[in-house]
Amino acid sequence: MATPVMDKAEAVAKAAESPYITVTFRVRRFNPEVSAEATWEDFQLELDPKERVLDGLHKIKWEQDGTLTFRRSCAHGICGSDAMRINGKNRLACKTLIKDINPEKPITVEPIKGLTVLKDLVVDMEPFFQAYRDVMPFLITKDTNEPTRERLQSAEDRERFDDTTKCILCAACTSSCPVFWNDGQYFGPAAIVNAHRFIFDSRDEAGEQRLEILNDRDGVWRCRTTFNCTDACPRGIEVTKAIAEVKRALITRRF
Repeated sequence: MATPVMDKAEAVAKAAESPYITVTFRVRRFNPEVSAEATWEDFQLELDPKERVLDGLHKIKWEQDGTLTFRRSCAHGICGSDAMRINGKNRLACKTLIKDINPEKPITVEPIKGLTVLKDLVVDMEPFFQAYRDVMPFLITKDTNEPTRERLQSAEDRERFDDTTKCILCAACTSSCPVFWNDGQYFGPAAIVNAHRFIFDSRDEAGEQRLEILNDRDGVWRCRTTFNCTDACPRGIEVTKAIAEVKRALITRRF
């Protein structure tokens, strides 16, 4: 029996049906063991437009250059570890589709700003997490013993700080802030958002203490209300609004 052979017309039609397109990833590379200067490197990839930037980075690492270094974990927009600047805007690589960022032009990928770059797309997150720890992001009560009953809260009280519970500590907001770029001592939007989450929690009793921490010269008053943080948040948190509410609480001492 003769083996079926696809004619030229069928081959062209099949190729036309292929969902894949050629995409150029322009990645900012930095390896302190090789050079003190960062460079840009281009990679040509065949990708489905419905795939994500993270898929492209995986394809580069697994098929073209195993030295490419970046962070990622859950790959579903929950862990926040793959925040990076994509086409000049802070985004999560796992939530950014190729089709949404004009694949006809090179897609630029670089580390988030304001934090020291360790290698390629990986930055030192310690200053960011230290600011987070400094605002005491945990429930504090005067009762030092284990509670004898559940700490009840009304739906209305819970709604008061619902928005700021969505933070995944990706640093997209903080590293989009011009004040943070120029002065790494500023607490930054993410730390203030996480302070807000407990300041306005009716079960917490350390609101005054957190407000005093944020009343510092590197605290909430450094915010210039540029809305960069709100635009950058992948969870849609109204970051600038939360910062304004903390400022108002500092003035009125009502929260």
